[in-house]
Amino acid sequence: MTERQRRRRGGRRSWRGLLVPALLAFAVLIGLGTWQIQRKAWKEGLIASLTMRLAAPPQALPVANTWSALNQAHDEFHRVKFRATFENDREALVFASAAAFRPDVTGPGYWVFTPARLADGDVVIVNRGFVPDGRQDPKSRPGGELSGPVDIAGAMRWADDRHWFTPSDDPDHNLWFTRDPAAIAVAKGVSAVAPFYVEQETPMPPGGLPQPGGLVVSLPDNHLQYAVTWYGLAAVLVAVFVSFAFTSGRSDPADGGEL
Repeated sequence: MTERQRRRRGGRRSWRGLLVPALLAFAVLIGLGTWQIQRKAWKEGLIASLTMRLAAPPQALPVANTWSALNQAHDEFHRVKFRATFENDREALVFASAAAFRPDVTGPGYWVFTPARLADGDVVIVNRGFVPDGRQDPKSRPGGELSGPVDIAGAMRWADDRHWFTPSDDPDHNLWFTRDPAAIAVAKGVSAVAPFYVEQETPMPPGGLPQPGGLVVSLPDNHLQYAVTWYGLAAVLVAVFVSFAFTSGRSDPADGGEL
């Protein structure tokens, strides 16, 4: 076999041997791009649904005997209104990280979660709003402790998911790292509590703290950008492979021409 024949065979093997891996990589890139398009449609539907729920007028709080039938996917972010009495001596502080639905809140601080007792004795945990770091002590915001029955409006929310790196709650120091009404109720000795909590919108307490506020849908939607990136990488892969196959299939110029 001549040197030219060996080169010819080697060139053919070099690109043909990479054909299957290239096709697999291409399929993966196209699949990732398509998945991002699907995620974009899902995210847009979610944003539209949440926007509609938060724009609707508040409805009466579901009665306690229906609480067990409520579903997070169907009922979360629905706005409600009810009359209750805050049990201010049982408030809990939840460390406030960046809040996607409260862009008006910035800087380090805490959410103030307080049991609100209904006229029938059942309890709804209410996130009364944000207090900045240094204002954890209720004595530093005495005007914020509303007494007597209060008309409350807000949006229903469910407990945060606990992740691997979520710090453990510290009830002994009245500090939580997840918004979990059930865990707070147990620590505070509260029974007959709703499986959800309410993000308070009104009333605004004298002095402004805790700072309640309406929720705003501000979820990121970068899926089109991601899809274009994956599809673009797939196109680059095709271009590079075709170029490589073409050049590897040609003979060395010193051999006197093409295959």
